[in-house]
Amino acid sequence: MAKSKKNQNPSQETVTEAMQIARATQRPGQTKEQTKLIAIGIQKGIDQYKKQHKAKLRDMDKRRKKEQRSKQTDAETTGQVDNSDTLPPSTNKLPWVLLALSWLLFAAYLVTAQFYTA
Repeated sequence: MAKSKKNQNPSQETVTEAMQIARATQRPGQTKEQTKLIAIGIQKGIDQYKKQHKAKLRDMDKRRKKEQRSKQTDAETTGQVDNSDTLPPSTNKLPWVLLALSWLLFAAYLVTAQFYTA
């Protein structure tokens, strides 16, 4: 069953911390009842902050675990791919062919340029 918000009692540490803050900011002429109400408001703020902080930590932990899982699966798949992914040396011919072709075309350009200038 889900707990309702009204049934949850704040921790004693939160209550004392809220009361200390309320007393530290107490103004002259302020009644004990007013200080107590301020302490309750501070206590609610502290509880809300703690809940938000816990939720943020949970989200960060989930994200971290998700990243670890994805890295682990990536490492496993790359390990399998690396073993089976060996390229034959014939794929390295293309750059050499293009280089030779570019030199031949450059030489042809120089020959034709000399022919037209002479």
